[in-house]
Amino acid sequence: MMPVRELDVRQLLKDGGMPFQVIMETVESLHPDESLRLLVIFEPVPLIRQLNERGYRHHSTKLAEDDWEIVFTPQASAAAPSADNSHAPVPDIWPEPEWNLDLTDLAPPEPMERILARLETMNAGEVLFALLSREPVFLFNELKRRGHEWAGNFDASGSTYRIMIRVIPSARVA
Repeated sequence: MMPVRELDVRQLLKDGGMPFQVIMETVESLHPDESLRLLVIFEPVPLIRQLNERGYRHHSTKLAEDDWEIVFTPQASAAAPSADNSHAPVPDIWPEPEWNLDLTDLAPPEPMERILARLETMNAGEVLFALLSREPVFLFNELKRRGHEWAGNFDASGSTYRIMIRVIPSARVA
């Protein structure tokens, strides 16, 4: 049986905290044969996607309202590098956000315009955190086009979308 490490970030999330860094530090410290049992208040789809790209499969279980268990298990193929994942980013920890924007009271497209304008002034590696009144679907495409990294999700109420965006060195528009 594979060893399992447990990380409970439910209270941190309920208090409005951002557990992304502690989750990623925990993932980085896992042994190659160790799984992670993550206890959260919602299903963290962007995190699931990111860890899938890093070689973890997942199993999500909704235990109750605002109570989820996500088990991340290393895939056997993740240990052997392949040509398919040669473009994958090197795992690392994001710094604390340099900029915090509350754009919840603005109508589209102003939140996207303000985020993109702020990203243009930021240095490579810096992180922006923003609160939005809806999921920024069009922003995702623009961030992808510009080569930036991001992670986001809705808060526990489902009414505010939280996004962290990291400026990538090669992505800076001259």
